[in-house]
Amino acid sequence: MDRMREAIGVLMAGGQGERLWPLTRDRAKPAVPYGGVYRIVDVTLSNCINSDLRRIFVLTQYKALSLNRHIRRGWSVLAGHQEFIDILPPQMRVSRDWYQGTADAVYQNIYSIGSERSSFVIILAGDHIYKMDYKRMLSQHVDAGAEVTVATLEVDPSEAAGRFGVVETDASSRVLGFQEKPEHPKPSPTNPSKCNASMGIYIFNSQLLIPILVEDAERADSSHDFGKDILPRIIDHFRVFAYNFIDENKKEAFYWRDVGTLDAYYEANMDLVSVSPIFNLYDTAWPLWTWQQQYPPAKFVFADENRMGVALDSIVAGGSIVSGGRVRRSVLGYDVRVNSFCDVENAILFNHVKIGRYSRVRNAIIDRHVQLPEHTVIGYDLDEDRKRYFVSPAGITVVTREESMLEEPE
Repeated sequence: MDRMREAIGVLMAGGQGERLWPLTRDRAKPAVPYGGVYRIVDVTLSNCINSDLRRIFVLTQYKALSLNRHIRRGWSVLAGHQEFIDILPPQMRVSRDWYQGTADAVYQNIYSIGSERSSFVIILAGDHIYKMDYKRMLSQHVDAGAEVTVATLEVDPSEAAGRFGVVETDASSRVLGFQEKPEHPKPSPTNPSKCNASMGIYIFNSQLLIPILVEDAERADSSHDFGKDILPRIIDHFRVFAYNFIDENKKEAFYWRDVGTLDAYYEANMDLVSVSPIFNLYDTAWPLWTWQQQYPPAKFVFADENRMGVALDSIVAGGSIVSGGRVRRSVLGYDVRVNSFCDVENAILFNHVKIGRYSRVRNAIIDRHVQLPEHTVIGYDLDEDRKRYFVSPAGITVVTREESMLEEPE
């Protein structure tokens, strides 16, 4: 029997994404563009489709209009008979509050989840970049006789300290304890130089999940979070196992990125334009799906030596025109215009950006619908940039639209 037919996915896509501000000022974090044509949420949804997980609830909350529109346009068409990708905003059926934590978000949708005949519930996060076959994880879950399984990733203790939840296991992967962002993580029993960091991915037996969530919802001392509250409370009472991440990206180094900060987000995009990127967008064995607007092909005009329109080591989406400007190591979204005598380097340009003539832009993220006037200079004098724009700790300048524009970005 296909075990994935017995599972439903619950994808958390409601976080505010404060650390990605100002890109999340007008949009949900999972709706932030990635790789020119994708949104961050497309990565996890593609994992679901490639894993044959075809019943998915997407839990949205903050500034979700563009995220809802993207999922409705691009992902609902993939559903078929007894398959769906449904958006669930807070419905206040069992609470008067918005989602108070990851466990509370699932609890507030307990009726929708319970209405599906499923043996397993797979809890997923919608804001990470990675390739994972959830079918493998479910197979281990069933074979081990587990009631709960936590996906883990082996990382250096210095990387996990103060940042990730750390799972303590025995040699059989049985979970013995859980540390929430410890300063001194406990090592893995199979690899003492590493520790097992939680990926925020869980599989629960459905008959167990619902009573656990009900009990947690009644606790006044709980923050209603799977990592902080649920896992530490249940490991002594139920069969909880860890699943060691198997990377479908098929590179020498595992690839899993939390793009929760501007600098991490910028680096994840810059990796894509390298000659041999770690994260492979062009893998036909594990395709990334999305909804794409219909635009003509990208175009590069003027062959004159002093005005040549070129893009080197870059990603350029449809409808974009590089008109006598030079683009290097950059990611350009849809309908971007780089006009004559411009120099764009190490930049991410969202959809519908216009760069005026003689402008110089580097080490920057330019948000949707921004139009830079001629002779604009960004990324060359960070002190000047800080007077007008947001500059990240690593020196990435972020240019957003005027505060007076109220339309939510798509």
